[in-house]
Amino acid sequence: MTAERSDVTIAAINSKSPQIDPSAFIAPGCRIVGDVTIGPDVSIWYNCVIRADVNRVVIGARTNIQDGTVVHCDSPKPNHPDGFPTIIGEDVLIGHMAMVHGCILENRAFVGLGAIIMDGCRVESDGMLAAGAMLTAGKQIEARQLWVGRPAKYLRDLDDAAIAANQTGVQHYVLNGRTHREALGLGD
Repeated sequence: MTAERSDVTIAAINSKSPQIDPSAFIAPGCRIVGDVTIGPDVSIWYNCVIRADVNRVVIGARTNIQDGTVVHCDSPKPNHPDGFPTIIGEDVLIGHMAMVHGCILENRAFVGLGAIIMDGCRVESDGMLAAGAMLTAGKQIEARQLWVGRPAKYLRDLDDAAIAANQTGVQHYVLNGRTHREALGLGD
């Protein structure tokens, strides 16, 4: 199965087809392949790749994945028989050109511009990986922590104002996704 829109690829692989909520905004240039589930009011911005060919990718409600980001997963291996699916919770912000691979981003996690998050990592609720940072395999950012650098290290805890700003960003992207859908003639 391939999508009818010529500006987007939505394709099955290994008998698994993407499941996309009708309220999601999928921008032109996106490639969404395999065992992908995309929830309500999600926005997947221009030229993103979401490839679930060797495991699954789940994206929760109101999450936004910004332009040029790549989301993938990792296949089962002898030391990890389940592999590493990519599970992205609700209200997650993922910045432009991020690389998200085989990890778990809990509700309200934040991954900054150009950041890399690798297999077996977890970002707990309200945790943040800063722009340009690289979270190496198996690391965990605890709730409300900010990690920076390559490799990423703990910097400080986030205050209530930073958490509120992130949630304002989530609301902005839900509305902005609707605006782009309408402007591009992709609405209901």
